[in-house]
Amino acid sequence: MTPKEVIALAKEQGAKILDLRFMDFPGMWQNTSYPISELTEDCFKEGFGFDGSSIRGWQAINESDMLLMPQADTAFMDPFCSIPTLCVICNIADPITGEDYTRDPRNIAKKAIAHMEATGIADTCFVGPEAEFFVFDNIQYANEPHETFYFLDSTEGHWNTGTAEGPNLGHKIRPKEGYFPTPPTDTLMDIRSEMVLHMISCGIDVECHHHEVATGGQCEIDMRFSPLVDMADKLVKYKYIIKQTAHQHGKSATFMPKPLYGDNGSGMHTHMSLWKDNNPLFAGDGYAGMSETAMHAIGGILKHARALIAFTNPSTNSYKRLVPGYEAPVNLAYSRRNRSASVRIPMYSPSPKAKRFEFRCPDPTANPYLAFSAMLMAALDGIENKLDPGEPLDKNIYDLSPEEAAGIPTTPGSLEESLQALSDDHDFLLKGNVFTPDVVDTWIEYKTENEVEALKLRPHPYEFAMYYDI
Repeated sequence: MTPKEVIALAKEQGAKILDLRFMDFPGMWQNTSYPISELTEDCFKEGFGFDGSSIRGWQAINESDMLLMPQADTAFMDPFCSIPTLCVICNIADPITGEDYTRDPRNIAKKAIAHMEATGIADTCFVGPEAEFFVFDNIQYANEPHETFYFLDSTEGHWNTGTAEGPNLGHKIRPKEGYFPTPPTDTLMDIRSEMVLHMISCGIDVECHHHEVATGGQCEIDMRFSPLVDMADKLVKYKYIIKQTAHQHGKSATFMPKPLYGDNGSGMHTHMSLWKDNNPLFAGDGYAGMSETAMHAIGGILKHARALIAFTNPSTNSYKRLVPGYEAPVNLAYSRRNRSASVRIPMYSPSPKAKRFEFRCPDPTANPYLAFSAMLMAALDGIENKLDPGEPLDKNIYDLSPEEAAGIPTTPGSLEESLQALSDDHDFLLKGNVFTPDVVDTWIEYKTENEVEALKLRPHPYEFAMYYDI
């Protein structure tokens, strides 16, 4: 879509408001709105000014002026606003130099693609994330000097079998038994279908939706794969649509990886493949029908996985999910079909076009522009350096003997540990000036100060159960 076509779309749809959206550094969508009269062809070249010092992880106050640069090919009509609103996703630029901002996540993703093209290895990187989420009926939490708690509730939750709901109709979901039940056990089918229809109206191709494994409203909606930057755009819209649809039904959707103790958490298994000249590069006659290029890419993912996870699993809550026993892979190995390996080679289709790997560690708190870019950079490093992923592990990793398991590297056990791994291993991200040193340093500093240290300072409610009477 060109700027002229965007203006025509706005007129056709009767848009009265222009909403500019962009991604902040940690991974939250931001926006600012204008009367639709401000939408001109010139604005796509000149941009809109805003205060970059008020965005988390960005500019100092003495360098606050920045530009929002609308990207015409991202325009869509917001399906929720009562006043017709045209949304356009923006890149961020420096108003003095006109250059793309180094800490703009979308710019980093664009640079990752440019670097891939410059290597000559591939011209397209397809990505397909499977982002899971919970839909709750109530959420309360508080963090005060004298009080801290959280309270979640879902009419589906197994803990509500004895609740007087006036009347309680039963059909609660037992722990870890929420995969694929029909209504009335699955109470969210119509809401998910509504989410899907909103996604389609916003240009997202959807493959399917279903209830997920956990009790208490865990769901998944699968999008069809897309090129990397486009998929990151779609994932941000996906999260917005899910939250907004749930909100309109008096419910609350969350992408926290581990909101419930003792049940499955929400992951974002991410499929990736490389193509060149419309030909899939991962299809071959090797293990699981994969090419040598594909195996080297997997070698890069496994070599750099502990550093990658600082971007693909960027919350302290992420590491409540990355523990053994809940289908979340903590062992860094690869396999075909085996879902206990951190890298899986799906075997659903024999078609060469379907050949891809699935990195199973990520979760949906990730900033998709950064997470997908980091994965691509690790895969390219593996291909360039012909990294050997080792032997596949075609058995249940959790059934291995202690001696066998000891030889398999594992994911970091905390955000602090993954940030240290990133500090120790990030040269592969700096190639092509994709992730600049200030991006890596700022990410580590921001996460350490605002999340790792912030959590360390606060008593945990369970500590009272363990220690209050000592």
